[in-house]
Amino acid sequence: MGGGRGGASMSFEVDVTARRGDAVVGATFQAGEGSTVLFGPSGAGKTSLLMMIAGLLRPDTGRVRVSGQVLFDAARRINVRPEDRRAGVVFQEPRLFPHLSVRRNLLYGAASAEGLEEIATRLDIAHLLDRWPRTLSGGEARRVAIGRALLRDPDFLLLDEPLASLDRARREEAMLMIERVRDETRLPMLIVTHDPEEAERLGRQIIRM
Repeated sequence: MGGGRGGASMSFEVDVTARRGDAVVGATFQAGEGSTVLFGPSGAGKTSLLMMIAGLLRPDTGRVRVSGQVLFDAARRINVRPEDRRAGVVFQEPRLFPHLSVRRNLLYGAASAEGLEEIATRLDIAHLLDRWPRTLSGGEARRVAIGRALLRDPDFLLLDEPLASLDRARREEAMLMIERVRDETRLPMLIVTHDPEEAERLGRQIIRM
C-alpha cells in the first residue's frame, strides 16, 4: 500500500494559533512516526487544527513542519499551497462526487492509476469500483475516501473523525481498516476524535485538546 517519499524523519512539529470568531484555537506538539490522535470534546478546535496543517485554514501565528519540511511559518512568510503539501486528507463526511463511479472517485487527483487495484483490494473495495456513491454504506464510503487519499501518494494523512456516524459493526470494520493503513503504510497520521476508546486504540500518541 502506498508510501510517500523517503528522506527526513516522519514527524509532525506544530505550533500554531488562529482566531475563529471570538475564540483562539491552536496547539503546540511534536509527534513521531505512526498515528497521533488529536483528542478532546467537540468545539476544542481539533478540526481547525487539522485544517491548518492541511493548508485549508491559515494560522495567525506559528509554524508547521512535517517530516522536516516547513509548510507554514508566519515569521518567515512561508505558506505552502494545500495542493503542494502532499497531504492525504479524509474529511468528516466522505465528500465523494455523486456523478462519478467509485473508480473515478478514487482516481480523482490521484498521482497515478498504478496503485488502484492494490489499494482497492487492501481496503476491500475492489468489488465496488463500478458502483455509484449513493449505493454505498457509510463504512464503504469511508473506505473509498481513504483510498482516494492514499492514491494521492501522500507524505502524511489527516483524518477528521473518520468513524463518526457509523454504527457499531461498521465502526469496528473501519477501525480495523485504519489500523491496517497505519501499520502497512507507516505514513505519519493525525486522527481527530472525541471518543476515548478510539483515541486509545488508534493513537500511538495522544494530544489532548
